[in-house]
Amino acid sequence: MRTESEIIGRISRGLADRGASKYKANAVRLGIGDDAAVLRGSFLSRGGRNADDLVLSCDAFLENIHFLANVHSADAIGYKALARTTSDLAAMGAVPRFFMLSLALPANRTGAWLDSLIKGVARAAREFGMVLIGGDTSQNPTVVMNITVGGEVADGHGLTRSGAYRGDGIYVSGTLGAAQLGLELILRGLHRNAQWKGMLNQHLRPKIQLKLGHWLAGEGRQRAIASAATDTSDGLSTDLTHICQSSRVNARIYAAQIPVVKVPKQLQRLGLDSLDLALHGGEDYQLVFTVPTAQASRMRRVYRGVPITRIGEIVPAKKSGRQKGRGGSSIELVDAAGKSAPLTPRGWDHFKRS
Repeated sequence: MRTESEIIGRISRGLADRGASKYKANAVRLGIGDDAAVLRGSFLSRGGRNADDLVLSCDAFLENIHFLANVHSADAIGYKALARTTSDLAAMGAVPRFFMLSLALPANRTGAWLDSLIKGVARAAREFGMVLIGGDTSQNPTVVMNITVGGEVADGHGLTRSGAYRGDGIYVSGTLGAAQLGLELILRGLHRNAQWKGMLNQHLRPKIQLKLGHWLAGEGRQRAIASAATDTSDGLSTDLTHICQSSRVNARIYAAQIPVVKVPKQLQRLGLDSLDLALHGGEDYQLVFTVPTAQASRMRRVYRGVPITRIGEIVPAKKSGRQKGRGGSSIELVDAAGKSAPLTPRGWDHFKRS
């Protein structure tokens, strides 16, 4: 079974522009392979100086894959559908502006259920400062949502996965593993227990880090604080691997420094482990990013109420300098006793799970 990354690579190669595309060379600052695509604002505005770049991303949200319509409320589904896509803009340091919604659903969900779904989308749109500009509708046996989002970032200031370099510190925002803990409660049928209701919040209505991403990108045209960034949509072990592969570097992180979700003892007895959830649990939509030593003095422990934690550093690749290939990038996990071992990425991958 091929991995999701391999399938994306196959698609990218199959649709590669073999010719010298003048439009692509002039307009596309960043294409496939990152959290979002970036189009040069100066090209789109026909030569306007200092025009903001346009940042675009899209995401599918599928019944029985990403949510269970008979378990998750329609309001929560709607909110999360827009939040998870807009988190890609946060990872790029962009300010969200608009979105498009394509929606396919069965006939029995075109009434009150749809009204509730749209109410959730609208609440997220107001929170993020976005407007709906179009989309499509169709009938389908299950609910299928596809959302395209657009935002702006100062020209050339968009954060990417490919800027990390040896010596950079590795940081994460918030707490990791909280969304996965909420999902595990649902999968175990424990979500109806009032005792655990508060642990469902990050899974149902994730708080994405738009303001933090914008600050890390330099807030306008200041020098960026972060050298590379992505969001923790698939899990720390997988998303940090994306940064390492794109930047052709390795990473070392420390288990004791990772801000893990607190798991009550009753749930620990069910096999739920805080560190495992933090390393491999997805959908937290926090940011994992790298900061050069020269910018470390600008870092804060808390930004607008969001905790920021240094969890490790970028280390030289096995070969001298940067590797030419992407396959050799790795993450080393150091435990509380100082013992290190390779960390295998075990976050979300559509094509490795049923």
